[in-house]
Amino acid sequence: MEQGNLTGAIFLDFAKAFDTVDHGILLQKLKNSGIGDSTLTWFQSYMSDRSQFVSISDSTSLPLPVTCGVPQGSILGPLLFTIFINDLPNVCKASTVHMYADDTVIYTSKPNLPQLEAVLQEEFTGVEKWIANNKLFLNTDKTVTMLFGTAPKLHKLQTPHLCVGTKSNGTLTTVTSLKYLGMWLDPNLSFGPHIEKLSSKLYPKLGALYRNKSCLSTAVRKQIVQQMLMPAIEYGDVVYAAAPQTHLQKLTTLYNSFCRFVLQCNYMTHHCDMLKELNWPSLDSRRTLHLSNLVFKSFSGKLPPYLNMLLPPAVPSSYNLRSRTSTLLAIPQYKKKMARSSFSYRAPQIWNNLPDAVKSSPSLKSLYFLHIYFSVNLCIWSCVNILHFTVNLYIWSCVNILHFTILYFCNHSMFSNPGHT
Repeated sequence: MEQGNLTGAIFLDFAKAFDTVDHGILLQKLKNSGIGDSTLTWFQSYMSDRSQFVSISDSTSLPLPVTCGVPQGSILGPLLFTIFINDLPNVCKASTVHMYADDTVIYTSKPNLPQLEAVLQEEFTGVEKWIANNKLFLNTDKTVTMLFGTAPKLHKLQTPHLCVGTKSNGTLTTVTSLKYLGMWLDPNLSFGPHIEKLSSKLYPKLGALYRNKSCLSTAVRKQIVQQMLMPAIEYGDVVYAAAPQTHLQKLTTLYNSFCRFVLQCNYMTHHCDMLKELNWPSLDSRRTLHLSNLVFKSFSGKLPPYLNMLLPPAVPSSYNLRSRTSTLLAIPQYKKKMARSSFSYRAPQIWNNLPDAVKSSPSLKSLYFLHIYFSVNLCIWSCVNILHFTVNLYIWSCVNILHFTILYFCNHSMFSNPGHT
């Protein structure tokens, strides 16, 4: 998007993904991955001679043998399925594939729509062949495409949708919003739909809690908000943190409602007073903290390589001390606003602006407490300055009104008494 390209994505939906894994193909892939004969025999014993039946009250059906699929509800189930589809990216030479269990997305970027459709069509045809060879099934009704780009770029298109055909002579549906790994995506990556869905989900829950507030103590109300409501807001907040302020303000209003519910404050209570009493940081500080945690893990070597690559260290210069530069990250030079909302830009920028005492924290726990300290004090400082500005503005307004009133009456008296000198 920084280069003005369009990005197209295909979100695959496997039908009965875990239940259709072929045991013979899986054992061969386990062998190809380097598993020894004795371990391979154990896996073969683990998956073979299984049966299933249905039980309702005192009635049970006849058992049927399980000839395919990996056992669900076990730790090995998702792991075995991941190994089974691990070679899918090998057939996608001209695109990027991201897989999380059975949630798979294929995407690529091109300067115009015809080139983008041609590449995605070729990739999807290869994926369909791979699916057939591995005896899996694709749900073409739920496999959809989405077109991403800047608003001006998308507005120039006469038909802003992708045309990707299937082997059954059908066409994949193009959507304008989609829930992927718990996040609602939209073509501009504004995350407006995600925040709208989140707000509409949490407000009814908050209303139900208000109706039962008389049964809950302050400590219980605080615990409910922290453990039941806040995880929904904080999930993926490092991703949607760059959303327009008009969208983020909706979550801030919701967060303030949480605080009022816990403290039973009226609507005139300032949010800084509530946050100070609860010892909670603002939502913006929470997002900054979570992003800082990721950067801290990068310095500690606890992030996967594909994220570490997005956080290169800053190059030392003659103006910076080496000890200070060692905790700084390089900020890429992006021109477009959408590119500046990416993780590779925001994470280094936020991290570099943190106080040195926070950046040099020895652990995540100390990083958290230091960050809370700075964020709470920043909120208090902001409130004090706003109050100071408001008082000064009020005094200035009163003085000017009084000055205007005096001038008005002086001029009025002069005109009403022209003979008076």
